[in-house]
Amino acid sequence: MSDDLHFMMGQYQASIPSDRSYSPRHMWLRPTVDNVLRVGLTAYAVRLLQDVYFLEWTIDAGMQVEDRHEIGEIESSKAVSSLFTPFAGRIINFNETVLNDPSAINTDNYEAGWLFDMETDSSLLTPQQYVDLLDAGWKKTQGAIKGQMN
Repeated sequence: MSDDLHFMMGQYQASIPSDRSYSPRHMWLRPTVDNVLRVGLTAYAVRLLQDVYFLEWTIDAGMQVEDRHEIGEIESSKAVSSLFTPFAGRIINFNETVLNDPSAINTDNYEAGWLFDMETDSSLLTPQQYVDLLDAGWKKTQGAIKGQMN
């Protein structure tokens, strides 16, 4: 994965693997089989969340979902956040391993820490488009982070 891209979040470097696509909601998508996409949180999202320790799904596998459909909650040392779909489509299944122990989201978010599989016909972002999106929004994100710290 020497062609991976990187985004600097202050002192922290977020890796953006080049072997997958991305959503504007800070999720990666990688094809598995039969047009199914495996979905997980990017290093950027994991860094902002910090130490994920609870995950809950509020929908069932097999459901059709709209873009930005709320599908669950994730709790970290920073906050409890709603989880939304990256695009419209159908949720195929959830990663039961991270449901029972979400620590892989913190330690191996691009492999074992995947969240769910889905089908979608939506246009996905390339790694470079995702890095450009991060770059365009970083000042606003820094302001929000600093506002939380003050």
